[in-house]
Amino acid sequence: MTSRRLRRYVEDLLRGRRPRAFRPDADEAADVRTAIRLRAARPGSGAPSEQFVTGLHRRLAAELAPEGEVRRPARPSRRWTVQVASAAAAGVAVGAAGSAALERLIAGAAAGAPLAEPTLEPNVGSWHTVAALADLSGGAVRGFDVGTVTGFVERSADGLRAVSGICTHLGCRLALDAASRELLCPCHNAAFAVTGELVHHQLATPPPPLPQIAVREAEGAVQIFAP
Repeated sequence: MTSRRLRRYVEDLLRGRRPRAFRPDADEAADVRTAIRLRAARPGSGAPSEQFVTGLHRRLAAELAPEGEVRRPARPSRRWTVQVASAAAAGVAVGAAGSAALERLIAGAAAGAPLAEPTLEPNVGSWHTVAALADLSGGAVRGFDVGTVTGFVERSADGLRAVSGICTHLGCRLALDAASRELLCPCHNAAFAVTGELVHHQLATPPPPLPQIAVREAEGAVQIFAP
């Protein structure tokens, strides 16, 4: 028998609303996966709606307004719409790349396991050289941009690690503070460690940690796997 919380989750998902989170059991997790696949397969699901763009514009205007000031958002310009559409398209690519990681998260929640940082695993992709192994000596951190994925790579005693360079709050591009070994969000004063964990923020809800990116060493070169 389908639970009320599952019906509500699936209804929100298929209608384009933000689903309310809950901890599913094994059967519910299977139904959630099916609903996610159906929603992702819908024609035009990769294109942001005008409602999404307008809502995002309002949220940014409200959050960036000085304290105590109520700023009335203007209708977003075509340039703004195109910029947000590009960011959303990049997010869709990353979302497709992380589908396997999403299934692991759902399965882990059903089993009561703690949620770990997901690793982006594209269905179709290739290895891209982003640095030389020698460039990462002494704890150095290097940024990279391969077009579909932006991030940072480092080498520690535990080996190579690469994380996304996009803030998990609203998708602002992160900047490296080499001295503090932190990745800073210029939009809302949030900071992540170079390992992906959230360090501090000024938001009502803490954003998730940064997704990991598959990384390897090949003949002295550091490579990441990306679509």
